[in-house]
Amino acid sequence: MNSESDFIKTVFGLKLKQQRQKKNWSLQDLALKTGLSKSYLNEIENGKKYPKHDKIIQLSEALSCTFDDLVSTKLDKSLAPFNEILQSDFFKEVPLELFGINKNNLISIISDAPKKVTAFINALIEISQNYNLGKERFYFAVLRSFQELYDNYFPEIEEKVILFTQENQIKPGKNLKSEVLEKILTEKFSYTIQSEDFEKYETLDNLRSLFIPEKKLLLLNQKLEKDQKTFILAKEIGFNVLELKIRPNTYSWLDFGSFEEILNNFYASYFAGALLISKGPVIEKTSEFFQHNTWESKNFENLINSFTRSPETFYYRLTNILSAEMGIKDLFYLCLVKKKNSDKIQILKELHLNHQQAPHANATNEHYCRRWIAVKNLDHLKENETLTDAQISHYKDQGISYLVISTSQKNPFSDGSNRSYCLGILLNTQTIKKISFIKSPSLKTINVGVTCESCSIADCEVRQAPPVRLEKEHFNLSMKNSVEKIRRRFEN
Repeated sequence: MNSESDFIKTVFGLKLKQQRQKKNWSLQDLALKTGLSKSYLNEIENGKKYPKHDKIIQLSEALSCTFDDLVSTKLDKSLAPFNEILQSDFFKEVPLELFGINKNNLISIISDAPKKVTAFINALIEISQNYNLGKERFYFAVLRSFQELYDNYFPEIEEKVILFTQENQIKPGKNLKSEVLEKILTEKFSYTIQSEDFEKYETLDNLRSLFIPEKKLLLLNQKLEKDQKTFILAKEIGFNVLELKIRPNTYSWLDFGSFEEILNNFYASYFAGALLISKGPVIEKTSEFFQHNTWESKNFENLINSFTRSPETFYYRLTNILSAEMGIKDLFYLCLVKKKNSDKIQILKELHLNHQQAPHANATNEHYCRRWIAVKNLDHLKENETLTDAQISHYKDQGISYLVISTSQKNPFSDGSNRSYCLGILLNTQTIKKISFIKSPSLKTINVGVTCESCSIADCEVRQAPPVRLEKEHFNLSMKNSVEKIRRRFEN
């Protein structure tokens, strides 16, 4: 919490509410017993006020408890798990306000049903331990939930990008030169920018940039390609235009100190994407692409290349505008990675808009379906090749289908891995009307699963593991059915 004073007020309020509820009294009952106003008591219970000595005596006498019972910061068993949370930076680190929850709301929930909430939090802790859900995973899950809540579209940042381009008389897009952005950073924001050989610093070879805030010095890895450099410079401008002071200083991540760093990093990245790929033109050209009657990978590659040389930037930019601006509501974005000399596929980034769709990343070491177009692309990718393809993925077990478009390439930062970016659009009445090539003969429908361990496709030629999780679910269902038969037999 923000201070020791806040902690003491919060604990006092929780204990007062507990004592009142033990007697089955309402706030009005306690007000009548003590002569204190109901509104004043409410503020105490919500941790907003701490009563004076004489008022605490009045409260303890009315509630038949001791003075020390109320003023002690030691919590009883039912509230013990919250002691560490209340004394930590929980309320500062977890961005409850993003979801319309303030500290007092949460405290009220805790105090209304302490045992149930305690059990719930303990369950979350156990799940996080079993599924390797550390602080970093948790924070990124919160960020994704925030993005999904807003359809990953933030018009206020879009507006600031437009204002920035007008004020600086620059034309955004593929031909925006890094030199233009570098000049803005040095002249307008007093940056010093220099290229650096990070290889000589041992393990920093794959670090793309380092910002030293005390000197406003931006060091760029001399191995950066043009597009990478342009994106980093655009992102630095984003930090400054959006006035984001709390931020990470390395790209990619090495560590982070708070959720605010992650959120501000996202805002700056969003600014960069909106600056490099303008909203108006991408809506116009993507709409034209959807009007093609036949699926051809070359058409989608041309669409990407008309805006950027970075497929990743383009795929992610589509998630900003498809839902909010083009009415394609149900979609997901994934970035998958396959490291050199390894068959393991990992989901590095994911985003699911409007409802929870398959596939999701997992931390259980299950095998993602090898029938996914993004995974097939990774397997077929040749050296220095960019491969784009699409399919209709039918999730047999869920009874839903997606148009999935994927582009794979060698990781542009040469760490020996290959990456696939994919966009999945749920096929429903609305999206089928918007995408003319959905019935194209060149677009194959493939039955897919999420992971091999949970998939019911019996004749899969690329299965990596038996469906152990599915088999367990079937066994449990069979047991339940047998129990129900026995129950009905003896009832009759």
